[in-house]
Amino acid sequence: MTWQVLVHGPLARLDERVSAAVVDTLPRRLTELASDLGNLTVALPVLAAAMAYAVRRGRRRQALFAGLAMVCVPLLVVPLKEWTARPGPLEPWAHGYYPSGHTATAMVAYFGAAQLVSRRLVPVAAVLTAVTGTGLILRGFHWPLDVLASVALCLPLLCWPVLAARYGRGRIRGGDAWRTGSGGTPSRSTDGPTS
Repeated sequence: MTWQVLVHGPLARLDERVSAAVVDTLPRRLTELASDLGNLTVALPVLAAAMAYAVRRGRRRQALFAGLAMVCVPLLVVPLKEWTARPGPLEPWAHGYYPSGHTATAMVAYFGAAQLVSRRLVPVAAVLTAVTGTGLILRGFHWPLDVLASVALCLPLLCWPVLAARYGRGRIRGGDAWRTGSGGTPSRSTDGPTS
């Protein structure tokens, strides 16, 4: 996708045609509200509350990794915006629309919060991220490829809290992560709880 944006290839041209066909097909007030779900002032407090909840439940490692994932969003998105310098759908004189920072923020915040609170909330995170991306496209704030690139870019970031949860679960069970090895000497359990 990035290569197509840089060379203005067939995929980027198709992207522009799709955008022209769908922008303002819904009321602007509605699409602006949807796109606002990706604002830091909306998404960050959700993640912060979930991180506080996880810390209170003794899952500091997962909370830390969820926070680090959010810190990585601007570190990944901003250089790509500068490098591609893609103009906006409704603002051809402005640059820095690829990838979508709002989509990346929404995805990492909502999926991170869902992983920290309850896996049953993952579908809610998916809906909130999809609504954000759709709102950005329909309002004309971003091209469809901007949104898709952010989703692809952030998928690896969402693995950190999941891996931390799996790693942490195997290390601590019932307050005792030590087991007796052969010969009666304690050995550190690294393969999770035994049956």
